[in-house]
Amino acid sequence: MRIYLIKLVVVLLITGCRGTTSEREGNDGVTENVPDQEETLTDYIELFQENSLEGWRGDTSYWHIEEGVLTGETNESTPPLQYNTFLIWDEQEFDDFDFIVEYQISKEGNSGVNYRSDHVPDREYALRGYQADIDGANHYTGQNYEEMKRTTLAYRGESVIIPASDQGVSEGNAWNPREVLTKDDDEALKANIHSEWNELRILAKDNKLQHFINGELMAQVVDEDTEHYMSKGLLGFQIHTGPPMKVKFRRARVKIL
Repeated sequence: MRIYLIKLVVVLLITGCRGTTSEREGNDGVTENVPDQEETLTDYIELFQENSLEGWRGDTSYWHIEEGVLTGETNESTPPLQYNTFLIWDEQEFDDFDFIVEYQISKEGNSGVNYRSDHVPDREYALRGYQADIDGANHYTGQNYEEMKRTTLAYRGESVIIPASDQGVSEGNAWNPREVLTKDDDEALKANIHSEWNELRILAKDNKLQHFINGELMAQVVDEDTEHYMSKGLLGFQIHTGPPMKVKFRRARVKIL
């Protein structure tokens, strides 16, 4: 697949919530990938080019990029959204990867990052698949919501196994069956989210999917549902239908694992 529009860079920023990963075994016996605290990021692909949407596909009525910051916005001057719209990385699909992006969202905002996703038939710029949720009210940020498929796989703070089942169904906007192994305190997780810039990290390795916000593990899914599981797919940013909103993304980068 073509990747000539993306460039490999060496990122020399070291923070407490960025870096490579180590492994630890939780109380539930599920191994967690935990970002190391003292590592540098290398061999990451930068997905944003300054003042350019090169490599991306979406409706520019809602999306633009300026000085390396991607902005998605709905307001009184934009066309009314009939369904959720996405800006899609159109150069390649990703299977196992480590993705990092910084985001900022308005109080009324509803957004997310889709991955291992595919196109929705008969809908332009629409994706269905795994999503790291983001919302300005901080009710859902970090959870794993499968857009237009099985709905909620793991709420914030949960470590979940999705078992194989030929009779699964969405009940109350959450998939059933799902086995919740651990559940952290949601209020403590909310306190870790800032009003300005935050960092979202997605680690996808085989059938284990992890979402981190500012270095905190927010949701972990081990997807054993072979009928619905996606091992590879598209990456994209979402603007949700609803009240006027604004979401910004910067420093989007991915490392193939």
